Amino acid sequence: MESAVEIVEKLRSGELKPAEVLEECLRKIEELNPKINAFITMNERAMEEAKAADVNSPLAGLPVAIKDNVETKGIRTTYCSKLYENYVPEEDAVLVERLKKAGAVIVGKTNMPEFGLIAYTDNPLFGPTRNPWDLSRTVGGSSGGSAAAVAAGMVPVASGNDGGGSIRIPASFCGLYGLKPSYGRVPCYPSLPMFVGLHSEGFLTRYVEDTALMLDLVKGRDSRDMHSLPDDGVSYLEAIQDVPDGVKIAFSPDLGYAVVDPEVEEIVREAAFKLEKFGEVEEVKISAPSLEADLVTKVVLEVVTFVGDRMEEWEKVAFPPYLGFMTLAQSLSFREYIKIEEKKMELWRSLRKVFDEYDFLITPTVAVKPFELGNIGPSEIAGKPATPIGWMPFTYPFNFTGQPAASIPAGFSKDGLPVGMQIVGRHYDDAGVLRISKAFQDISPWQDRAPEI
Repeated sequence: MESAVEIVEKLRSGELKPAEVLEECLRKIEELNPKINAFITMNERAMEEAKAADVNSPLAGLPVAIKDNVETKGIRTTYCSKLYENYVPEEDAVLVERLKKAGAVIVGKTNMPEFGLIAYTDNPLFGPTRNPWDLSRTVGGSSGGSAAAVAAGMVPVASGNDGGGSIRIPASFCGLYGLKPSYGRVPCYPSLPMFVGLHSEGFLTRYVEDTALMLDLVKGRDSRDMHSLPDDGVSYLEAIQDVPDGVKIAFSPDLGYAVVDPEVEEIVREAAFKLEKFGEVEEVKISAPSLEADLVTKVVLEVVTFVGDRMEEWEKVAFPPYLGFMTLAQSLSFREYIKIEEKKMELWRSLRKVFDEYDFLITPTVAVKPFELGNIGPSEIAGKPATPIGWMPFTYPFNFTGQPAASIPAGFSKDGLPVGMQIVGRHYDDAGVLRISKAFQDISPWQDRAPEI
């Protein structure tokens, strides 16, 4: 599939018309969505909007899919929960507002876990999303429908968001590029009070340059999100044209606590050392604390507080694995919630030493390959019993620190499943992460390989 950058160039030159590009997307959605279940709501005005698109705008009518926890004016936004089954927002999220202003055509909304609380895309309203590389396996989550839609070639770009790995995990499982920008880089409004202080908006794409293009158009401060950052004044699309030289890269296979599938570790290690072409890669020992329990505590307390008076109603219609949240919440207090701040500082003290010396840190994105549908995580990893989120130990630390972190395809397992490599940058160095990602893409391209659905 062509990159979004190439499609936009053809739209702007008149070689392609927005309605033609959308028509091809809709054809693929009609053909493939019944197998994959990536899209859950379509924009009924999409063709009308494509025909009226301004081809002189930055995106010139490019079709874009939007995750179902990003509000879209006049298009149903359910958060994949029965509590919001018929909710139609009266305003667009800032992300959508900026995409439309740039000339994007919104195709529809993509599937996710209920409220985006877990990294496994299934819910009581729409059911599971299947991985285009193997329909018996999960896409991860929570931006699972978006990742599946792009991996299957239904759309060139889809929005995602990431509060603990929700862009990077499905990017890894679906063979895509996914950057969690610095916290605040893209305004997040409106939003539910969950993953507070962890949540970043971004995209799932097949090409690094497509993510750079999209972020150039949506980054920058908006007063509706008091945490949003001023525009850094950098064109990411231009920044990635520079070839990195003399960079220092640390590689950690485990952050000091993770258990990893040996095949995943081997693929990522080999990929990481390919970057020696651009500088120095060194394996380092890190003794970071695991914030797994802290992430669970934070999310559980936030969701039960948010649901509040509707708890009894929600218990009757919630995704069944969530029922344990209610029980766990009763054993927790805001003392545990406040203690998370202390643990965050402990995490940063261990990581600061790395980023004082190195420009980037590389880890596996996920500890395992895409696993079978039916369970929200594997029961064991490398022969050892696994905790419920023990398979995703590498992503959430960088939500707690707020650093930019991307997943890029490192290679494929012996059974043909994608494996992702995580690249973490220093605070606010989104341009640097994109630049080293593009450099890796140039020496290790993956786009000529696509799932056979």
